[in-house]
Amino acid sequence: MTSPTSGPLGTGGADAAKALAAAKASEAKSKSLGDKDTFMKLLVAQLKYQDPTKPADSTAFLAQTAQFTQVEKLEDMINMLQSQRMIGASSLVGKTVTYMDETGAQQTGVITAAKLNGDSEPTLKVGNTDVQLSKVVEITTATNA
Repeated sequence: MTSPTSGPLGTGGADAAKALAAAKASEAKSKSLGDKDTFMKLLVAQLKYQDPTKPADSTAFLAQTAQFTQVEKLEDMINMLQSQRMIGASSLVGKTVTYMDETGAQQTGVITAAKLNGDSEPTLKVGNTDVQLSKVVEITTATNA
């Protein structure tokens, strides 16, 4: 017996292709590097539409499961790194900094707030100016004399 279509997911016809296309479209919309929901959708679609007479290779399935675990662990590490960045930036609040502005001139001020925007580096609020942490050239503790 021949199947209507074949491909990396075995044989499964137009429904499998539609499910795979929908999952890939969802993946393209995702901004996250390792979107585990999309990975799971692809894995479920693969299992759902595989040809029962040609089941998925157990080695390949194990490799995909390992990749999923790896993606989860990487997401955990990213979250931990972001937390550490925020803790480090928030510890600077109240300190006096010297930073380079857009024109290349050095400016000095006291940090009043710190924020972290997504995966980017921390931004410090100095007066009415947002300063990226990488632009800071000196940090000093204000002395009360």
